[in-house]
Amino acid sequence: MPANQRLVREMLVVACMREHNADALQTDTTPYWETSAAFPQFAPVADDSETDVLIVGGGITGLTAARILAQAGKRVVLIERDRCASTDTGHTTAHVTMVTDTRLSELVKKFGRTHAQAVWDAGLAAIAHIDEVVRTHHIDAGFAWVEGYLHAPVGDQNASGDELQVDADLARDLGFDAEYVASTPFVGRPGVRFANQARLHPRKYLAGVAKAIVEAGGRIHECSEAQEFITEPRGVRVNGHTVTCDDIIIATHNPLVGLGGVASATLFQTKLALYTSYVVAGRVAAGTTPDALWWDTADPYRYLRVVPDGDADLVIFGGEDHKTGQQADTKACFRRLEGRLGMMLPDLEVTHRWSGQVIETPDGLPYIGQSADHQYSATGYAGNGMTFGTLAGIMTSDAILNRSNPWTELFDPGRKAVTRGLWDYVKENVDYPYYLIRDRFAGAEAQSVRAVKRGEGKIVERNGAKVAVYRAADGSASLRSATCTHMGCVVGWNVAEQTWDCPCHGSRFKPTGEVISGPAEAPLSEVD
Repeated sequence: MPANQRLVREMLVVACMREHNADALQTDTTPYWETSAAFPQFAPVADDSETDVLIVGGGITGLTAARILAQAGKRVVLIERDRCASTDTGHTTAHVTMVTDTRLSELVKKFGRTHAQAVWDAGLAAIAHIDEVVRTHHIDAGFAWVEGYLHAPVGDQNASGDELQVDADLARDLGFDAEYVASTPFVGRPGVRFANQARLHPRKYLAGVAKAIVEAGGRIHECSEAQEFITEPRGVRVNGHTVTCDDIIIATHNPLVGLGGVASATLFQTKLALYTSYVVAGRVAAGTTPDALWWDTADPYRYLRVVPDGDADLVIFGGEDHKTGQQADTKACFRRLEGRLGMMLPDLEVTHRWSGQVIETPDGLPYIGQSADHQYSATGYAGNGMTFGTLAGIMTSDAILNRSNPWTELFDPGRKAVTRGLWDYVKENVDYPYYLIRDRFAGAEAQSVRAVKRGEGKIVERNGAKVAVYRAADGSASLRSATCTHMGCVVGWNVAEQTWDCPCHGSRFKPTGEVISGPAEAPLSEVD
């Protein structure tokens, strides 16, 4: 690289970092994620280049899409005007759930049962994708499958559990693992327990994704703002240089016009409502708060999650949403949250405060799809940024790779699926990867089987018989008879050794039933 180009690149990096750090100092609302994990730095665009796919935006959507496309053999360039995983994605609480802000009953009223199921399936598929990425690339991001609780507001003793009972029944009818509980853990209010939700450290996760992109041959450039979109040849002007490409993904939270017309983009903007949400966080002794997700039925709703961290847990509590720019005393939003959290956890001392922005659409579903010829955009994730952001990365990649996707019409900005009426979308998309493993998360397996956590074994009652159930790290379950093949005693799970052990004569079996040591000679019998 010529010396003058190297000097320009170094100046761009310094200027970008100064601006990024100055913003944090002025507001003093740096998210916990940024203070607790590093993110690799990437050089700005400093020359002209050509690529297959240009991605604008280095958050959850852009990085997810870049990894998929790079691993599929596409040449990928991702540009971010600031630092990756620092703007909208960097201000998330990483409350990873399939449960949408719009209640399931409302989705059914608006779109019908199959469409409503498709929406939640899409969220669950996104969580499964994150799980797969974490395991494939060995990313230490604190990812865990946890339970989620939708509950009546704390302090509102007049709130009835009737609607929550309806929510639980409807979710279960649509094949999701949901259960009404008269008193949810920690908050003690009526609610719905949803199995197979998740939490993670978003910055650590996306740092691992970024590493995977580079290893697959993709290029990431920070401090590289899209200054101008051009059509002949298709591309973007960045830092005074031109990156030409076959396809463009706009992954900027609030989409840029890009190659689309200004008039249509202006009309599109009128469909979006931007809200600011506030977050406070502080530490408590480990185990003080169960490791789960909570969000209530208030409007605006409040939400809470836990970040396990050795001898202490960080509790993250958010809410107080309002339309962006329409609250004069924003510090009061933090104070109200601190007061509520202090009532629930008197020993907690707030250590972090930050806010983020969410974008809502009129019908509660995101817009994900083609916004111009060879250009794809996504927005309107509401409170499901991690799941819908991941889904958008999957869907835009599928479109570019000419892969079918079950949710293309459902989330298309034109809402094509809504006009179709009755739609057996599961039957139509039975070969899509998610539906080949859906039973690991919801649907056909008995609830008692799904309650077995990954890496654990448990004896459950099934059809009147005792079954030894083991769930592997990938979520697949092994079901074997719990009856020892030596003389018929019931085996038990050995937590330390990860084996099934017979208490009568000492036979030992692998988690999947094969004999480790006798006197038993035959493996545990398979269960239908």
